[in-house]
Parts: sequence; structure tokens; C-alpha cells
Amino acid sequence: MKELLLSLLAGIIIGVTFKFLRLPLPAPPVLAGVLGVAGVYLGGMIASSVFKL
Repeated sequence: MKELLLSLLAGIIIGVTFKFLRLPLPAPPVLAGVLGVAGVYLGGMIASSVFKL
């Protein structure tokens, strides 16, 4: 739970900083970002089961 809160806090700080500096947010569109994270997670799960890591 601590990791989740720290990740959220870091993301908020980065988002505020980028908006303050008037830079584009360093994040993909919402759906693409969610699918990308899901793909990385599923790929890791598949690799673990195939290679018994």
C-alpha cells in the first residue's frame, strides 16, 4: 500500500511540475497508457510461466 501511495504522490508532483512549466504531460493517452501497462504485466506473467522464472 505504501508503494501505491508513493507512486501516486510522485505522479501528482510530476503532473503539477509539468503544468507549472507549461510542458506537455509525459503520459500517453489514458486508454493507451492503461493497455500498455496491462500488456507489460501480462507479458511478465507469461514469461514467468513459460520460463519458470
